[in-house]
Amino acid sequence: MGLLDRFRRKKKKGSEKARQVTELEQLCGDDKEAYEALLNTMYLDPRKIETSMKDAAENAKKFEKEKDFIKANTWYRIAGGLAIYEGNVKKVIEFFGESQKIAGVEYLILKNPEKAVAMAQEYYKKYLKA
Repeated sequence: MGLLDRFRRKKKKGSEKARQVTELEQLCGDDKEAYEALLNTMYLDPRKIETSMKDAAENAKKFEKEKDFIKANTWYRIAGGLAIYEGNVKKVIEFFGESQKIAGVEYLILKNPEKAVAMAQEYYKKYLKA
């Protein structure tokens, strides 16, 4: 066995493990559209974020005025994720819409934000207890 062979381990038949389904996947079930919309936009535990939605939005606007679009985009995404947690559909649309304009990235959550936010709220009620 050569040195490189140690790093190139071959998959053994029968020993492959089935991929575990996440809580978010369980909650969304067959609704792949909602799952994809939330996958890269919501925070699984937004209580750990040490800024408020209002502060994040203010930071985003400040950096946008300063033409620092990378930081502005980051702060809009943070504000949008916190808006999902708060269940504020209007703010989700606002913040992810601004981020989409700056970054040129299409957010699936903007296609049906009410449904995605409702599913996120179910997740938070079920998995974020006190």
